[in-house]
Amino acid sequence: MIIAVASGKGGTGKTTIAINLALSLENVQYFDCDVEEPNAAIFLKPEIHKRRSVTIPVPVIDETKCTQCKKCVDLCAYHALVLLGKKLLLFPQLCHGCGGCSYICPEDAITEQQRDIGVIEQGTAGAIDFIQGLLNVGEPMATPIIKQQRRLIDPEKVVILDAPPGTSCPVIETVRSADYVILVTEPTPFGLNDLKLAVETMRELKIPFGVVINCADIGNDEVKNYCAAERIPVLLELAWNRCIAEGYSRGQPAVTIVPDLKQDFQNMYAAILSKLCV
Repeated sequence: MIIAVASGKGGTGKTTIAINLALSLENVQYFDCDVEEPNAAIFLKPEIHKRRSVTIPVPVIDETKCTQCKKCVDLCAYHALVLLGKKLLLFPQLCHGCGGCSYICPEDAITEQQRDIGVIEQGTAGAIDFIQGLLNVGEPMATPIIKQQRRLIDPEKVVILDAPPGTSCPVIETVRSADYVILVTEPTPFGLNDLKLAVETMRELKIPFGVVINCADIGNDEVKNYCAAERIPVLLELAWNRCIAEGYSRGQPAVTIVPDLKQDFQNMYAAILSKLCV
C-alpha cells in the first residue's frame, strides 16, 4: 500500500496528516518528498544512518570536435544549450540530464559528467523507516531526487509519501506511483481554490483520492459542499485544537498530545483500504 499525502497549497497541514498517520500505523516507511523544504524530521526526529548524493548527467562539450551543427540545440526542450555565433554554450542549471544531446551529436563532441544536486538520507524514527530528500540550495529541479527516493520503496511496508505542495512536476513525480492520495485542505476560499486544482490533477492521473479537512471548524462549509457535489469522499475532519497547535510549535505530533486521535487515523486508513477493495 502506497499512500501519498498532498495538497493544492502549502500550509494546510499536509505533513501533519502524513506524520500522524505514520505514527498511528505499524510497519511504516515514511518518505519526505518535499525536497525543497523537508520538515517531517522536526516531528519524527529520526536517527540518520545513511546519506548519499544524488547526481544528474550534464553534457561536456569538446570544442575541437564541435561543428556547430545545432542538432543538440534544436533537440533540447529546456534551452540548456545555446549556439552563440560559433560558440556552443551550456547552462547546466537548465539541463534535465536526458542524454539526448550526446546521443544525437554526429561528431561525438558531447560526453557527460555527473553533477551533484542534493542528497537522500535514510534512518529510523522509532519503528518507522524514514527517508528524506534534500535539494541543494539554488538547484531548480526536485524531480531527480524524488525519483531516486521512490526506488527505495519497500513493497512489504505501508508507504507514506509526504508530497510537496501544489500541482507541479515534483508533486506529479511523487504521487504517480501511489495507490491512493489523501488531499489535505482547509475550509477557506484559498483552500477550496487550490483543492480544485489538486482534484483535477488526480483525476487526470486517474489515481483514487479522498480529502482531509484540517481546522474544519474555523472556516465555512464550501469545501464540504464541493466534495459532496463532486462525490469526493471526506476521509477525516480535524477541528482546530490549541493544545495541538502549541505542541506543533514545539515539534510534537498531534497523536502524542491527544492519543485518541490515533484511532481516527486508523479508521481513515481502514476506510481507504475498503475503498480500494471495492
